[in-house]
Amino acid sequence: DMAYITATYLLEMLNPKTMIINNPAEVRNAPEKLLVTLYPDLMPATLISRDVEAIKAFRHKHKDIIVKPLFGNGGAGVFHIGPKDENFYSLLEFFFATYREPLIAQRYEPSVREGDKRIILIDGEPVGAVNRVPPHNDSRSNLHIGGRAEKGMLTDRDKEICKIIGPQLRNLELLFVGIDVIGKVITEINVTSPPCLQEINRFDRVKLETKIWDSIETKLIG
Repeated sequence: DMAYITATYLLEMLNPKTMIINNPAEVRNAPEKLLVTLYPDLMPATLISRDVEAIKAFRHKHKDIIVKPLFGNGGAGVFHIGPKDENFYSLLEFFFATYREPLIAQRYEPSVREGDKRIILIDGEPVGAVNRVPPHNDSRSNLHIGGRAEKGMLTDRDKEICKIIGPQLRNLELLFVGIDVIGKVITEINVTSPPCLQEINRFDRVKLETKIWDSIETKLIG
C-alpha cells in the first residue's frame, strides 16, 4: 500500500523537530507478521513462502494449519485448514492470484479456543491484557468479527515473552505496541494501531492512555 508507505516517509521527514509515536521508519520496517519472526523460539511453527511444495510439506508435517496473507489485518483472509480439507490447493491458487507477496502458514494452536490474548506494551513494558475468545464456529478471535472480550491476566509466560522482546521495541522507538499471544506462543507484534485499550480499561478499571502520555512526556522532558 504505497499510500501507507508514503505516509511513513512524510512523517519521517518531521524528525527530529517533531516526536512521532511510533517511529515511522520502524513502523514501516516492522510489519506485524514479520517483526515477530526475530523470535522464532517464541512462535508457533511458521512458514513464509510462495513455494507450493514447501507449503504442502509444512501442512504434511503439522496437519492442522492456519493460512493467511502476509500483510492482512483484522482477521481478513485467515483460514484454518485441517488435515483433510479439500480446499487447500484451491486456496493457494486464490492467494497467489490475489497477492504478489508470499503467504504465511502457521501451525494451528488449539488453545486459541480459550482465547487469543492481546497484551499492550508501553515503552517495552507490559501494562495490561485482554483475552479475545473466538466464536464457536470460527477460529478467528478479532472482536469486530464476533470475538468476545474477557478480562486478561498476565501469566509468567506472558511476562517472559515481554521481557525478551521489550528491549528491541525500545531500541526501535516503538513506544505503543500490542502483541498477540495464544497459549505460550506469540503470533504477531502490532505496531501500527494496536486496539483493545478500551476493553482493558473497562475490565481493569485503568486508563492506559495516561500511561502512554506519561511515557511520551518523560521522553520529551528527558
